[in-house]
Amino acid sequence: MPLSSSRADQRIAVLADSDTRWKWGALTARRLADGPHRITGHVLRGRATPTARQLAEVGAGTAREVTCAEFLAEIATGRERYDVVVLALVGGAVQAVLHGARALWPDPAARPVFVTGYVGVVYEKLADGLLLRHGADLVLANSRHDAERFRAVYEGVGAPVDAVIETALPFLDGAAYAPTGSPAHRVVFAVQPSVPEGRADRAYLLERAAGHARQHPEREVLVKLRSRPGEHTTHLEEHPYQRLAERLPGGLPPNCRLAYGHMGEVLDSTDLLVTVSSTAALESLHRGIPTAVLTDLGVREALGNHHFLGSGCLASWDHLDAGLLPRGDPNWLSTHGVAPAAARSAAPVDPYAAARERLAGLLAADRLPPPEPYYTLATAPGYLPGILARQRLAPDGTPLPGAGRAGAGESALRRRLRAHLREAARGTYRHGVQRVAPLIRRLGDL
Repeated sequence: MPLSSSRADQRIAVLADSDTRWKWGALTARRLADGPHRITGHVLRGRATPTARQLAEVGAGTAREVTCAEFLAEIATGRERYDVVVLALVGGAVQAVLHGARALWPDPAARPVFVTGYVGVVYEKLADGLLLRHGADLVLANSRHDAERFRAVYEGVGAPVDAVIETALPFLDGAAYAPTGSPAHRVVFAVQPSVPEGRADRAYLLERAAGHARQHPEREVLVKLRSRPGEHTTHLEEHPYQRLAERLPGGLPPNCRLAYGHMGEVLDSTDLLVTVSSTAALESLHRGIPTAVLTDLGVREALGNHHFLGSGCLASWDHLDAGLLPRGDPNWLSTHGVAPAAARSAAPVDPYAAARERLAGLLAADRLPPPEPYYTLATAPGYLPGILARQRLAPDGTPLPGAGRAGAGESALRRRLRAHLREAARGTYRHGVQRVAPLIRRLGDL
């Protein structure tokens, strides 16, 4: 039976499918734990599977690569019984795990508590993503704004809303910004893998960052990158900034450079954070750092910067070149789960208290009902089977023939060979997206 935190260490499994979701999942697990706990990491096999360096960079330990069917088989056998399973996955994979769990426990039983949520700003596919996450015991919302939207979606289809719990992004941390009264010394441009997508737009933003450095030789401008060449992220970059920097006319000025590393450590010495719509903006605002959300390419849903309407942070490179240091609006910050530094020091609030209380009640139960996703073969017969099939599950949530057996009975040498082949295949896929596909499109324009 599930163990409450008062009787034993909580045993938590985290299943993630990319570097950023692994960061969210591992840190969320730590926030949810009430007392001693042990976290076991799993990375869902796919094209975005992070490297050991990426896992280490977020400070979240190590993880074992598995398929969905293999993970379900592990939690079904009882060899490693988990009290809590944090699903840090895209919506379709969350739905697959929940239907797989329903197939494992079709009646009330001693099963894990399933927790899911979003890694950052929810600016697209709100209904689709939320309904694919419905059925988890806890659906974490990163702010009051998100919690209200989540409940409205579930209510709109007649689905239960009690699983939605307001929390905050688990990586909103770090020392509050202490302005020196002098102009910004270090400017950080936090780039994103897929926003914007086009080469021309990305080259424009890089040129403006370099131009800002030239106009302000007293400032250091860092172009903060998500991944090193050859690594995988949640979204595959077709036009990496590393390659754009190589082709930049005149190159990067001496006071502008590409940077990697943990975002929290970068923010420790940041005086101005610039981005299109990265979640890094929320981390920066949480600390009270001047933060600019760029409008150069418009304020558009496709860019995600519309999420920051009313924040007081919308600005262009022209504004920043002229010396603007945008400050977040306190009311907007409070509504969107980013408490201003002054408010935190005056009345500190634990944003995970309600989630831990709900979790404790579930863990104390001898048996839990089976997961009840909104999507079933009755509500979505033309959609759900395809979602489950991508994770090698049948429409009833059971593994398809052969799923979950890869590696069974193999020698260590054969398993290592299979792992190398998978990594080579990911590299080939990345090469095709970043090199071959753009070339074909250019040829097609001739």
